[in-house]
Amino acid sequence: MFFYLLRRLSASFLLILALLSAVFFLVRLVPGDPIDRFASADLDAAQRALIRHSYGLDRPLLAQYRDWLAGIVLRGDWGQSLRQHRAVGRVIGEAIGPTLLLTLTAYLVHLLIAVVAGVLMARHRGRRAERLATAGGLALYSVPAFWLGQMLILVFCRWLGWLPASGMTSPDAAFLPWPARLLDVARHLLLPVCLLGVASAMGTARYLRNSLAEVLAQDYILAARAHGLPERVVQWKHALRNGLLPVVTLAGLSLPFLLGGAVVTEVVFAWPGMGRVTVEAIFARDYPVIMGTTALAAVLVVAGNLVADLLYGVVDPRVRLRAEG
Repeated sequence: MFFYLLRRLSASFLLILALLSAVFFLVRLVPGDPIDRFASADLDAAQRALIRHSYGLDRPLLAQYRDWLAGIVLRGDWGQSLRQHRAVGRVIGEAIGPTLLLTLTAYLVHLLIAVVAGVLMARHRGRRAERLATAGGLALYSVPAFWLGQMLILVFCRWLGWLPASGMTSPDAAFLPWPARLLDVARHLLLPVCLLGVASAMGTARYLRNSLAEVLAQDYILAARAHGLPERVVQWKHALRNGLLPVVTLAGLSLPFLLGGAVVTEVVFAWPGMGRVTVEAIFARDYPVIMGTTALAAVLVVAGNLVADLLYGVVDPRVRLRAEG
């Protein structure tokens, strides 16, 4: 296990470094000057050149790459935000909490709904309820996230007035007692979680339904039923654990989609997380912030895939991970 983890971590480090290097050159090769995005229009050419020199943007591209690589590898320094004039680590540190809250909550809701729906669909396989659930889930999954988010705001915020339309807290949240503050955050969190986690849960549920259908046809399931065990015990205790193996892989691979969906969700609901920070940095051509958010997203995706591999041994004791060679 130790050598397997060492191999995976080494390969993951090289993969993240290659990804960040590609992003470094791509964002700088796009036409345009980032100074034009935040500098005053009253500045003359000499003042603009001085600002560009202070950020090192007038240096050759390879020299900028060398300094950037030395900064993150040797000193862990991601530089200063061109737009906010603050350390990139501080900008990301303020945004990572809301993003993790949104993403992890949506992830847990996604898995919970997928497991329950998958078991019920396998139990009622071929019936009308199962076909309606499949069709409804596919229709919901195919709807663009930005349109669905706008419809949720229109119905639950504009027409019904039940939930807030944007932000993470109310303007007066700081003056509320802590139970009321938690309730306020939960009310703001409900619609983004529904958009990010619930809409895609039926896709995972269909994988689980197919996997459970194969497991329920095995001989040991027939033996459990022959012993007189209730059907719910057979499905939830004996069949579900073996049926979860494909879902573990899919759960690890779904993390990049959740992070990508969080960008749209945070913009639609004005959620103060990494997705919104990244979009604002892209429009402002804020290179250091783009690199920082990309690196953190890459680390989270790689970590999710690694956790999915390790969970194989937990779900199925017959699976043992080892390094070859």
